[in-house]
Amino acid sequence: MKDMTDIPAVMTEIGRRAKAAAAELAFTPPDRKTQALEAAADAVRAHRAEILEANARDLAFGRDKGLSDAMMDRLTLSEARIASIEDSLRAIAAQADPVGEVVAEWDRPNGLHIKRVRTPLGVVGVIYESRPNVTADAGALCLKAGNAVILRGGSESFHSSRAIHDCLVEGLRAAGLPEDAIQLVPTRDRAAVTELLQMTDDVDVIVPRGGKGLVSLVQREARVPVFAHLEGIVHIYVDASADPVKALSVVMNAKTRRTGICGAAECLLIHRDALDTIGQGVVRALIDAGVEVRADETLQAIPGTVAATEADWGCEYLDSILAAKVVEDADDAIAHIRRYGSSHTDCILAEDEAVIDRFTARVDSAIVMVNSSTQFADGGEFGMGAEIGIATGKLHARGPVGAEQLTSFKYLVRSDGATRG
Repeated sequence: MKDMTDIPAVMTEIGRRAKAAAAELAFTPPDRKTQALEAAADAVRAHRAEILEANARDLAFGRDKGLSDAMMDRLTLSEARIASIEDSLRAIAAQADPVGEVVAEWDRPNGLHIKRVRTPLGVVGVIYESRPNVTADAGALCLKAGNAVILRGGSESFHSSRAIHDCLVEGLRAAGLPEDAIQLVPTRDRAAVTELLQMTDDVDVIVPRGGKGLVSLVQREARVPVFAHLEGIVHIYVDASADPVKALSVVMNAKTRRTGICGAAECLLIHRDALDTIGQGVVRALIDAGVEVRADETLQAIPGTVAATEADWGCEYLDSILAAKVVEDADDAIAHIRRYGSSHTDCILAEDEAVIDRFTARVDSAIVMVNSSTQFADGGEFGMGAEIGIATGKLHARGPVGAEQLTSFKYLVRSDGATRG
């Protein structure tokens, strides 16, 4: 490795090595990738104590840095969370290999037989904040899809990410795969991010995973294509036809299970006809659970609410805070979501199928849920083993980005000597 003070040289070498590894991964047999991921999971289990020790150093750094409670929660590892990392690695290992899958196949009258086949993207750069488990998820998903990956974790998760990365490399080594397939940028220097965003010769796509500031920076400065993951401004609309028991259970889970994740509910929209029944009960339950409800003028009549301001509509709190508003009907809720949403995840609680159909057809978010907690907005819960992020754009990938979404495709065309007249 080059002198660590020469960031451009360091990143150039990382890019060169990643590109060489990607060329080999493109035709690596599925069983070798599975072997690498299983061995990485074994390494995570074997090195739990070292990972926790590294995480303790990061937590101390985070406290000194004054990180918010939500950020500290994202940063924290425990025995249970390390077990989840191991489980995620095994789940990805067990998935069908997407590389080489025939997506479509057809014959033409001109004698051509055409297949559209999945292929790796090449080299993926992942830039993320706080959550050290992203190191494992991103590394594993990219490997499964036949891609090399360059990981740049946040400065606050520096030690945890390195400990987890060591386990991934141990897995690669056990399977006889190039260790350069999964590389971790070995510096906290922000100049490394700037370099990574400009590496058009060696990097095929950038995936940012973090807050609005990080994503905006990446979109503004990147010359490499980007899978956008903007804020999770998640809405739940409670229709007049909603079941009271379902509504209470779903809203409470969507807001309070984990407030610091991108699928946490941030805004509650209540049909006017449900205000005095379901609406009152849900808002009071949220307040009793310690959630600060920032309410519109109508809902301020409920004791314990706080007056909302215009800034509360379209805000991602990632905390025990929720904006709440009364709407006239589903169309009013849809209009609010279109104005203030981030195209991440939005939900309707209703029993009227006509209203459900109207909502799901008109809300154009990456994930639209019906009578389900928005905390399920997660690639693992979707059966992808894990995710590299939730893409909110519309090009190439949208929603949870798993191994399949980390592939492109090519056309294989065959004939028995066909010529064009």
